[in-house]
Amino acid sequence: MKTSRIILLAVLGLVVLFGFGYGCGCLNYRQDCVKAEAGIKAQYDQNRNNYDNMWKKFREVASVPAQYVGAMKDLWEKTMSARYGEGGNKALFSFIQEQNPNLSPEVYTQIQRTVEAGRNRFEADQQQLLDKKRQYEVVLNGTRSLFYNVWFGFPRVDLAKYDIVTSDKTEAVFESKRDNDPILGPPAAEQ
Repeated sequence: MKTSRIILLAVLGLVVLFGFGYGCGCLNYRQDCVKAEAGIKAQYDQNRNNYDNMWKKFREVASVPAQYVGAMKDLWEKTMSARYGEGGNKALFSFIQEQNPNLSPEVYTQIQRTVEAGRNRFEADQQQLLDKKRQYEVVLNGTRSLFYNVWFGFPRVDLAKYDIVTSDKTEAVFESKRDNDPILGPPAAEQ
């Protein structure tokens, strides 16, 4: 074989090998981006699910005192009706005043625990979403992106759509770069 032919075959072999390596790198990069976008979407949906579940739990736990009061009222009315007849409403109010019914503080402690646990879980989900977005941005801004993203055009989703949930107060504080000491006590209406 001629030397020029051997050189040509070697060069073609290197080009095919380089092309194969480049193609594998492209597919690997694409897989990383698709996986990252799917993970961000799934985490965002999980945050929505957890947030909805948290508020449902709050409502359910908070409704326990109302149900307790309603059950006690029914019991008292039945007791008074049995004791004093159908017109025993005056006796009922007299009985209530004498007995001074109180709701157990344990009910309020349970509500506080539920709120705290729900908020902690939601915060953990928010942190996971932030971490997934950070990891994806590293892939998008990394060296591989310079060589491979020309073919794929990632990100294919609007990453701003998958931001974390905050409050108007938090946004105002970060906009102004100023915050005051927290006011402890009963929660005020959100601004």
